[in-house]
Amino acid sequence: MHHFENEEKIIQGISGSPGICIGKSYLVDKEGVDVVEKYSISEKDLKREVGRFKTAVKNAKNELSSIIEGIPEELREHAYILETHLVLHKDKMLYGKTIETIEKELINSEWALKKVVSNIKIIFRDIEDTYLKDRVTDIVQVADRIMRNLTGAKSESISEIDKRVVLVAHDLSPADTSQIKLERIKGFVTDLGGKASHTSIIARTLGIPSVLGLDMATRDIKNDEIIVVDGSAGLVIINPSDETLAKYEVRKQRYEAYRANILRTSHVTATTVDDFAVEVMGNIELAEEVVSVKDNGGDGIGLFRTEFSYMSRSSYPAEEELFEQYKDIVELMAPNPVTIRTLDINGDKALSYESSVNEENPALGLRAIRFCLKRKDVFMTQLRAILRAAAFGNVRILFPMISSCEEICEAKKLLKQAGDELEHENIPCNTNIEVGIMIEIPSAVIMADSLADVVDYFSIGTNDLVQYTLAIDRGNKNVAHLYNSLHPAVLRMIKQVVDVGKAKNVKVCMCGEMAGDPFNIPILIGLGLTELSMTPQNIPEVKTIIRELNQKECEKFLEDVFTKTIVADIQKLLQDRFGSLIANGYA
Repeated sequence: MHHFENEEKIIQGISGSPGICIGKSYLVDKEGVDVVEKYSISEKDLKREVGRFKTAVKNAKNELSSIIEGIPEELREHAYILETHLVLHKDKMLYGKTIETIEKELINSEWALKKVVSNIKIIFRDIEDTYLKDRVTDIVQVADRIMRNLTGAKSESISEIDKRVVLVAHDLSPADTSQIKLERIKGFVTDLGGKASHTSIIARTLGIPSVLGLDMATRDIKNDEIIVVDGSAGLVIINPSDETLAKYEVRKQRYEAYRANILRTSHVTATTVDDFAVEVMGNIELAEEVVSVKDNGGDGIGLFRTEFSYMSRSSYPAEEELFEQYKDIVELMAPNPVTIRTLDINGDKALSYESSVNEENPALGLRAIRFCLKRKDVFMTQLRAILRAAAFGNVRILFPMISSCEEICEAKKLLKQAGDELEHENIPCNTNIEVGIMIEIPSAVIMADSLADVVDYFSIGTNDLVQYTLAIDRGNKNVAHLYNSLHPAVLRMIKQVVDVGKAKNVKVCMCGEMAGDPFNIPILIGLGLTELSMTPQNIPEVKTIIRELNQKECEKFLEDVFTKTIVADIQKLLQDRFGSLIANGYA
């Protein structure tokens, strides 16, 4: 009999990171990442395995009973919810089905339970009735309790995941992604997230294919199904036919051969046909990623995001800890530059230990430099650590979210104070370092000529610049499609900053996502940017493209670009003129 549900199905999302992988899906629960291993059991162990499941159910029931007994009088009427849970332990759907699955498929209890719950979710999925919908939540909670008893109360660690799987999740928080040993995973797909989300940045750093913003991936993909993830095209294929598998196997090999090929020359400087030299650097947020910048031939670190050492902990890191961390990176990269951006904490990276007021609009709130100028103690600790690390290599400091001349002057004053203190205390440091600012707020673009008088370089952060210029939250899927770096207004802003840089002899670099997208390179070279910084994985490809371009011709090409007022027209110009050059890796 032919099963319709096993037919090939294609879903389209956003490319998170390029490449192709083929593997079995592994569904990650919304509650976070719990990983259950699957293994076979022999006929003779069957009785013991079923017994193990029954014991876990019994323990879970006892835990629940004692919770119910402990409920104070005034809450008694709410106890029925937990009593329903108690009944569910003997539920045919859950209890009976799991035992049946263990016996029929000769697999371990954890996997059987996971499978049954996954099927229950599918059955309840299309039910409108809210009472019944809530019942599936109850079942899942009961199953979680049983699962905790099965796995010995410790949630299996993600590091146990076998190399063969592709993670499928509603969303992966930075905490999840840092916990996953992603090098053991072939790729991942998520319902939420956009190209510039934290998760996709990590995926690109690790060089594993990912597709984000799929909306219904966790609904459409069942656990343990074969899926193809095409990160370059932003596609996921569920239950691929043999024909499709063969086609993607070839594409995968072709992509990997192309990667290997461009890696061979990636340590050589990127210079255009007409001798215009560009420094291509890496963006990192973890010290471990320095290796990736070096392996991919980066000319330095154009952006070191320092937030990570402040997250998922109970207090602010001490100066010594920050210094050690920065020093490692600086020494590893010496004599190449390391650009350290000061704390850029904002709404979406709020610190758990900072009892922050819930802001209506965190993106427009107390964040980055504003937070640092308010919490000078926190800021000074970091400034001291940076100046100390600067004694061990080539350091540049970068202040984020500058919107006015006052802010940069105040930040520079504190930097000088930090240096004076260190010298006074006879602590080795280097106070003679370049000071730069992130250009990511339109007011900084408008004031660029004045700001150029007080800084050594500009770094254009396109992710935020696009958001603030177009008033679009790229994490909001209703408007994310409007987020486009090639919007004529954005291009004009970049041009204005580059022109000021040339006139005032201030170096201009770009460290936003835009710099790492091969498609944008002809425009950035035409504008005359001499330094681009990106996800380390993108360095080889960007360098390869730069070597094929002629800077003067790109400059000429921009005259056409600036006559266009519609994004689609600009994209078409690029496609017609440079399409074949840019498409290499996507063949």
